[in-house]
Amino acid sequence: MIFANRTEAGRILAQYLTKYADRDDVVVLGAPRGGIPVAFEVAKALGVPLDILVLRKLGVPGYEELAFGAVASGGACILDQNTIEAFGLTGLDIQRVIRTEQKELERREQAYRGTRPPLSVNGFTVILVDDGIATGSSMLAAIQALREMKPAGLVLAVPVAPITTCNRLKSEVDELVCVEAPKLFHGVGQFYDDFSQVSDAEVTGLLERASAETSEQQYQGPTVLRSTR
Repeated sequence: MIFANRTEAGRILAQYLTKYADRDDVVVLGAPRGGIPVAFEVAKALGVPLDILVLRKLGVPGYEELAFGAVASGGACILDQNTIEAFGLTGLDIQRVIRTEQKELERREQAYRGTRPPLSVNGFTVILVDDGIATGSSMLAAIQALREMKPAGLVLAVPVAPITTCNRLKSEVDELVCVEAPKLFHGVGQFYDDFSQVSDAEVTGLLERASAETSEQQYQGPTVLRSTR
């Protein structure tokens, strides 16, 4: 399946999640930036709250694409001791990278969240949504960070991911929903006609649109989107 864009992908993904519709114990979290347009459509179709999980990878100095951990919304900090030991990272190395990425996370939290309360999912079933997954390293960090926030359940939902990555991640969550899980996989963009970069302005714009359709829920912070279909 080739998705026209992230909006279509979100609408299709929502069809696989109907058992979570209209429940007051469910929240959809989008992973910025590309996951937000998908999550927006999922939350709208299901009629459940939408919020955002900001995650920053902790890159190995000199090999920044390789993560030794991550920091995330809610104050979570996940470290991969195997990678730290393999590269001989010192405590000073680790703290320097954490400080840098924590500042960027705080900037993005402020830009995306505005005056809304900090992310809190304690006791909720979380549906974590992205526009797709490649290797799964960053998503694994996101899952671990969310586990520290003590949700009642954790569902990972994406339009596309390679079957090997799905097999790697399915034991880490309570449920994994993936529309397309191909054996041959070169990149997430391969499965979209339009995979243009999502800007900070688009992310904040979607969250503002969501706020305009808010209904107050027990969950503090997100917006509730009702489908007009």
